[in-house]
Amino acid sequence: MEYRRLGKSGLQLSELSLGSWLTFGKQIGNNIAEDLMKLAYDNGVNFFDNAEIYSRGESEKVMGKILKKMKWDRDSYTVSSKVFFGIRGLVDSKPTQKGLHRKHVVEACEQAMKRLNVDYLDLFFCHRPDKETPIEETVWTMHNLITQGKILYWGTSEWSAQEIMEAHMVARQYNLIGPTMEQPQYNMLHRDKVEVEFSQIYKTVGLGTTIWSPLASGVLTGKYNKAKMPKNTRLGMEGLEWLKDKNVTKDNLKKVEQVEQIAGDLGLSMPVLAVAWCLKNPNVSTVMLGASKTAQLKENFKAIAAKEKLTPDVMEAIEKALGNKPIAPAF
Repeated sequence: MEYRRLGKSGLQLSELSLGSWLTFGKQIGNNIAEDLMKLAYDNGVNFFDNAEIYSRGESEKVMGKILKKMKWDRDSYTVSSKVFFGIRGLVDSKPTQKGLHRKHVVEACEQAMKRLNVDYLDLFFCHRPDKETPIEETVWTMHNLITQGKILYWGTSEWSAQEIMEAHMVARQYNLIGPTMEQPQYNMLHRDKVEVEFSQIYKTVGLGTTIWSPLASGVLTGKYNKAKMPKNTRLGMEGLEWLKDKNVTKDNLKKVEQVEQIAGDLGLSMPVLAVAWCLKNPNVSTVMLGASKTAQLKENFKAIAAKEKLTPDVMEAIEKALGNKPIAPAF
């Protein structure tokens, strides 16, 4: 396992990490979740990602029980939570139970620590921007949580470059601690935000990225190119129709078919190639894996060595297979 700095901070995260969205407390049993976390930790993973909304708080409870049972040294791993949706979701929450106003952010932090069985959160993300709360209030609240020792770093998830810079401007104006990281979607099929929109932020204030969906919700595994739609996949889960519509398109499946040939020539599986491709981008701090089986996680770990096979010629061949020229300077 190799480790990368989280933006301009001194914190180093494992280049591969473990996420819990749609798996912990929902798709998989607690025993499998424990096996996944132990396997990840034993292979050098030091970052475990979570959020208040994941399985309506159950994901954090499952992870918290595992952390308590494993008794790993607290300084050997990092754990995150996210705030915005509340544990009940936007529709079912009362106004005080969602958003990025001071009341919810502070209470969500306390509740996440309790569910995760930790005394502080290493990373705390604003899960979405909140148009109803002044950015000054959110920045001040996050800064205060840091000074109180309840969180170590704060960041954003699915924010625009403009919104991130507004937060930094407020932080500079009042001498506060601004956001350190962003959690965007990034893979061969979704690139613009990480490669183009954030390009100047990396150079100015700095930005760590804990990217999600390196396999485009499974599309980049090639399994959706089969004659029949696979069963028991996350894109088949109730409520994720929007994710399926966004990823399973004729254009995307055609691109995957082309890239799959390159993977075969390199002796790599499609998941390994897709994860390794994400790792080639130096602006990616960590690639979050979302496995439901230990075999999947073991396979994805092969990407660490596989990224050495992605030479400039191979990367160029991948761009050609995807049907586009590089939309940013080569990594």
